[in-house]
Amino acid sequence: MTTLYVFNPEHDIALASDLANFTAPHAGRQLRADLGFLPLLWADAGDSVWADNTEYASIAWRKFLRRTGSLWKKPRFSKDRAALLRGKQDFQSGNGKEFTCISPWGWDKALKSELIRRGFDAQVMPTDAELEHIRQLSHRRTSARLLPHLQMQGVVGEAFECTQADEVRALLEHYGQVVMKAPWSSSGRGLRFLSRERTPFEQQERWFRHLVERQGSVMVEPFYNKVKDFGMEFHADGNGGIRYEGLSLFHTANGAYIGNILATEKTKREMISAYIPNGCLDVIQQKIMAALHLGNYAGPFGVDMMVVAGNDGFLLHPCVEINLRRTMGHVALTLTPDDDEVVRVMRIELTDNYQLKINKL
Repeated sequence: MTTLYVFNPEHDIALASDLANFTAPHAGRQLRADLGFLPLLWADAGDSVWADNTEYASIAWRKFLRRTGSLWKKPRFSKDRAALLRGKQDFQSGNGKEFTCISPWGWDKALKSELIRRGFDAQVMPTDAELEHIRQLSHRRTSARLLPHLQMQGVVGEAFECTQADEVRALLEHYGQVVMKAPWSSSGRGLRFLSRERTPFEQQERWFRHLVERQGSVMVEPFYNKVKDFGMEFHADGNGGIRYEGLSLFHTANGAYIGNILATEKTKREMISAYIPNGCLDVIQQKIMAALHLGNYAGPFGVDMMVVAGNDGFLLHPCVEINLRRTMGHVALTLTPDDDEVVRVMRIELTDNYQLKINKL
């Protein structure tokens, strides 16, 4: 099987637009161009990686190998094992039909439309019905429906789908502080915070009504005092099976991704155990794998979680959101060190270009 990997980080915004002819914002296009080499981290020899700018991607990949080669002795990181970088110019004549599998960051209408225009075989892509299935599963209501199955001692988390202003007002009155979330949105966007005393619903009512008109509803959750972000990464086989792949310890600012901890699973579990017992995490992992039904979706996905401060200590919110795509947590897992003593931080930094940086903790 010959696989083409595509890094399309604008996927979340494309899902929200639900358009086949979608143009990503400038930042999304630049991120895709600058980090187009990322799938080389998990692609195999004989596969290909689509890079918008193959020359830049090749240089960025070689720089990455020089910086990290002494830390990770992984076979596919050697020059003779790397997948082939391919650019748009390689697919002008319809030779995309050579690929028997296409594996993007995430599937959406816009990507499928782009691939078909460039002559790729639609038979190796999801059908329109399957794309709609992926989009509906990516709606935040999937998280809301999963949360009741994850409740146990030491666990919190509620979410409500609202279509009427009075529903939001009632939740705000009950909880005192709530967060309104767009059903589909990218990291750090589509959030509005309400407080009974300081930020009444009326200040965000126009945003609420506009979003209901565009996306059909708004998700509303109690506000939790977040202490730490983390998540679990999984892979679905398309037949109902789910495989756990590892913990993801990451940092955000205003909801936007900043970086991941690179460490062995043992070390990451020790870090989290300062807040949440490992036994609790094991139970939650099993509950997710048993209760989450993804149908014929095949591919990576992540479940974002957080440690929150409670009245008597720390609590676990086990499903802040589900990302039905590859995540930066999956990227971090490909860079897991072999030594329990080695801990690094993987960051995406923007100067003139986006760069993947790995530094000491």
